[in-house]
Amino acid sequence: MLAFLCLILQLSNNIAYASTTRGKHIIILAGQSNMSGRGGVQNNTWDGVVPLQSKPNPSIFRLTSNLSWIEARDPLHKDIDVNATCGIGPGMAFANRVLDRNRSLGPLGLVPCAVGGTRGTKISEWRRGSFLYKQLLRRASVTRRGGGLIGGILWFQGESDTVSELDARMYGRRLINLFNNLRADLGSPLLPIVHVAIISGQGPYVETVRKAQLGIKLRNVRCVDAKGLQLLPDNLHLSTAAQVRLGRMLANSFLKL
Repeated sequence: MLAFLCLILQLSNNIAYASTTRGKHIIILAGQSNMSGRGGVQNNTWDGVVPLQSKPNPSIFRLTSNLSWIEARDPLHKDIDVNATCGIGPGMAFANRVLDRNRSLGPLGLVPCAVGGTRGTKISEWRRGSFLYKQLLRRASVTRRGGGLIGGILWFQGESDTVSELDARMYGRRLINLFNNLRADLGSPLLPIVHVAIISGQGPYVETVRKAQLGIKLRNVRCVDAKGLQLLPDNLHLSTAAQVRLGRMLANSFLKL
């Protein structure tokens, strides 16, 4: 009986959250570790500090790994990017900024899909038909069944593609293919996409990847440059303050779309 009552309660909560997001904006967060968030993480431990700009908001929800809606709070990717310790990412600062500027876009439903893990993910691992690609589409489809409107994609990835010169040189073509494929498979040819030009990398070809990212010319696609944002001592991941700043930059670009 207790298990049955718990199930009913969970179903009721899911229905409530689905109705809350009905007809509203769904934002997909994809990429690798800097999107999933490492702000405040050192020695595989998150310090638990959540800046004011990233605080929970009753109008911001996130889709969990088991495809249910809950109130969003950092770390957003803790049950998605499970092979690493997640901390502050840009998602909550983005969402709060968007609602501060345009409350008619709320409530917002955030769909975490970024995976970094211990080695990161190359863009080739996001090709059409791959596990990560299909997982993103599966999670996005759930939001539509709940009545959500997919309003955009935030993409932050590329650090793993700086190791190989071939990967770095192919990056621009692969990124364009990814964006075009996602738009086609989501049935939204002009879906707004805001992506990030990396500040760091795991290899020597950071500038090659950055040049490709900054050179993307697609309609309704904007690039935010992370150059100048503060890094953690690992010289790879953004600090908490940098993630907050980036989230607000992403929001500003998204609102212009």
